[in-house]
Amino acid sequence: MKQMRRMLALILTICALLTLTAHGEQALAEGGAKWLKLAESFAYPSLDAHKDYYGWYTSIYGITETLFRVADDLSIEPLLAEDYEVSEDGKTWTFQLADACFSNGAPVTAQMVARNFQRLAECNERFAYLSEFSIAADGEKTLVIATPGVYPTMLSDLTAPEMAIMDLDGTADFDGAPVGTGPFAVKSFEPEGTVEVERNTAYWNGEVGLDGVTFFYMQDDDTKLMAMQAGEIDGYTSVTAAAKEIFSADPDTYTVTSIPATRLQFYVLNKTRLDDAVRGAINLTVDCDAIAAYLGGTVSPAVGPFSAAAPYGQVTKPAPDPEAAKALLEADGYALNDDGVYEKDGAPIRLNICYYAARSLDSIALIMQEQLRNIGVDAVLTVQEDPDATYVATGDYDIALYCMIADKAGDPYYCVDALYRRDSKWALGGFPTDGSEALINELQYETDIERRAVLANEVVQMTIDDNAFGYVGLFNKTTVTRKGVSGISENCPFDFYAVSADTNME
Repeated sequence: MKQMRRMLALILTICALLTLTAHGEQALAEGGAKWLKLAESFAYPSLDAHKDYYGWYTSIYGITETLFRVADDLSIEPLLAEDYEVSEDGKTWTFQLADACFSNGAPVTAQMVARNFQRLAECNERFAYLSEFSIAADGEKTLVIATPGVYPTMLSDLTAPEMAIMDLDGTADFDGAPVGTGPFAVKSFEPEGTVEVERNTAYWNGEVGLDGVTFFYMQDDDTKLMAMQAGEIDGYTSVTAAAKEIFSADPDTYTVTSIPATRLQFYVLNKTRLDDAVRGAINLTVDCDAIAAYLGGTVSPAVGPFSAAAPYGQVTKPAPDPEAAKALLEADGYALNDDGVYEKDGAPIRLNICYYAARSLDSIALIMQEQLRNIGVDAVLTVQEDPDATYVATGDYDIALYCMIADKAGDPYYCVDALYRRDSKWALGGFPTDGSEALINELQYETDIERRAVLANEVVQMTIDDNAFGYVGLFNKTTVTRKGVSGISENCPFDFYAVSADTNME
């Protein structure tokens, strides 16, 4: 049976490669000398950027753009909007639009942008909140958004790929051929299959380096690896550790780029059950570099919940020091017993590490157990299928492992609010203080981007200094390209960017 499955997988892979060859030859014949071929792990039935999460892919394909975008360093920079100002009360945002146009040559007006946001509120329940805003044009290029209350995450929201601006009047088929402002326009679209885009000759924001791009829907990791080795594709993201090793061994042919992304592995130390010395010893023992090495380069060691490249990711934590961890315990009255486990008043330390078996948390739990045992701290592992309904909800843990997307769109508030608030699900771990709550309240309404970064850094540093949280790793975004291919957003941690006007190939 196993042999039959292997044979079937091989046949499917060969068929996929033959299909790629046919598509690739056609793309080169029709598209000119610079036609890039990329593989994508997901494909959808529609290109309507306002529906579901389809805007992620119209952004990846270079079809649509937003008023702002997130840069590689996680700062927010203008795109279709060239400038903005916020009223003194923080409730009115005024945007000046760039001199942009759609791929059909029609100008991008403030009225069209307002209509796009109104349509998005109707099409996508995740953006229904936009209907509570007053969104109106004040002339050809001035957009005014008034909110019921102070809304400091406005710029971050406007980077969401679903906030794409399409020509609502010039688009005849939103599902198959939306008219956007991006460097590429739809050439052909196969629902849940191959997508071809070609250079937008009316692009408003510089010269477009490529004639076009073909995106092949390819879920299977082995198929992508073989297609890359066969020269049928020029690049893809989400490279596995095994494939990364193969590509890295041939630097003359491939370029591999691996950067920390935004999905965080972390643990919470229960302050209501563990004293300061024990929590401090745990954080001095857990070696995130060793964990990242064990996980084969799929994650990068974390210092805090955000990338160190972000302005709100500027925190520090002590390096692992097992001897210092032991000294901390001994200074607090703990001593090793005959079993080699630290105890105090006859009670040995026996930690309960709770986790769920996904996102490599099972491996992390085992490694942490071993690292702690090496300093004389015993731990048992408790696995749950649904962490939110079990240990997270009850607070019945000493150490709780979890994984989440910490940075959704270039702003720290989502994560800070979710992890550290008094009314958050993690409050049972005992961290929230009057000081942290005051900083989070200020962050909630602060509209100055630099001040927001300062506030977030202060709160996160408090969680580290208090040994209330431990930040293990950020999953890596790993991209491989053929030599000579550049600019497919390989240095941006977000998954909803890929080709741009700067994408090129030799």
